[in-house]
Amino acid sequence: MKKKFLSAVLAVTMIGSLLTGCGGSKGTESSGNTGTETMETQKKKDGAYDLTLYTINTTDPDFPDWLANVEAATGLKINVIAAPTDSDTRQQKITTILSTSDASVDILEINDEMSASFKNSGWLEGLNDTVMTEDIRGEFPQGYVRDMITDKSGQIVGVPGYSGYLAFWVNQQIMDELGITSLDNKEDFKAYMKAASGNGRYGYGGSWEKTYVFNEIAQFVNMFGGDYLDWTNPANKEAVQFLHDMVKDGYTPIDQIADKYEQMNPKFNDGKYGCLFMWGLGTDYDKAGMLGDDKIHMAMVPQFSDQRYIFTDSWSYVLNKASKNKEAAITFLNYMASEEGMKASYEAFDRYPARKDVAEKVVPDTNPSKEMYSRYADECVVKGRPMLPQTMEFISAMGTIFQTYMKDEITVDEFCTKAQEHVNTYNK
Repeated sequence: MKKKFLSAVLAVTMIGSLLTGCGGSKGTESSGNTGTETMETQKKKDGAYDLTLYTINTTDPDFPDWLANVEAATGLKINVIAAPTDSDTRQQKITTILSTSDASVDILEINDEMSASFKNSGWLEGLNDTVMTEDIRGEFPQGYVRDMITDKSGQIVGVPGYSGYLAFWVNQQIMDELGITSLDNKEDFKAYMKAASGNGRYGYGGSWEKTYVFNEIAQFVNMFGGDYLDWTNPANKEAVQFLHDMVKDGYTPIDQIADKYEQMNPKFNDGKYGCLFMWGLGTDYDKAGMLGDDKIHMAMVPQFSDQRYIFTDSWSYVLNKASKNKEAAITFLNYMASEEGMKASYEAFDRYPARKDVAEKVVPDTNPSKEMYSRYADECVVKGRPMLPQTMEFISAMGTIFQTYMKDEITVDEFCTKAQEHVNTYNK
């Protein structure tokens, strides 16, 4: 492939770091790095375009070729508005566009955080009868579709642009050193934690900064068979107690409560951790010369309870309900959901196809992620992350009380009580 997929895209969007969003290439209009231009300066000229797309991808070097491919395949002339690079500014602009019924934008790319906020707003067009028809929707990860892009009436409101798993990564060098050959279940995992920890090394590494740790808390709650939105569930308590005990027993460091992925990944490359959960295809490990079956690689998620669980994320294409160009927009979305459209996105942006059947066809067998991604799809319960309408407030609040618990400033029971209070508060 021409380049590696950016593994930290989801986490970056959650904390307001920089994402691609400015650019001026053929067929595009730049919104600038800060998104300070008004929508009036970006509106399409009447009749000049068939639809307007609001996207994060314009600074990708392959974007012009991707756009030319889409236009040739669909027969559409597409006006492109580059989304602001700052995530808060981007979300504010998209919220304004949709909430004011601004028809100057037809198709928008939104992340999971925005999906959680917008899917029940009435601002997005349902796609069940036009794009995400029964034969097509069945090829996408069902848990993700249900959790992230289906509204309360059962309408699917987005087309996922890719699949990105919160994969389980292991350091094979450490496993070989210790003679560990299996991480299949909780007992295996605990044995590895104990054997790998000591002398400045830890069995498990986490990105526990308060706006990042949400991913791992939810992952462990799932693995224990819990329900992240029901903190009366005993399995939830068991999961966070397990994470706490890993700190107490010296299997993972308390100082990682300051770490984002940018700090965690270099430590993993340096051999500080035996395993961790991480988004993407291992770009940072590859750059450090540490990606490989004999070094750092993806592995199957251990089974702690009745099933194996894994999260997937995506950015999705959505149709503005106020659009005056819905016929053209549906044509665009049908292409994005098709084999050809997903292949074009994969080749341009290294976006692993969201449809399993398409991935099997278009991703070469030489791709080191293909086998494990296929196994994740087959062997795990694939879910979207449990988000609430007030997404960022919920994520930050949960991260704050988690850190407090890890530092023994509150008990596990107090944590669970506060967690349920946050669920109730932000589920509005």
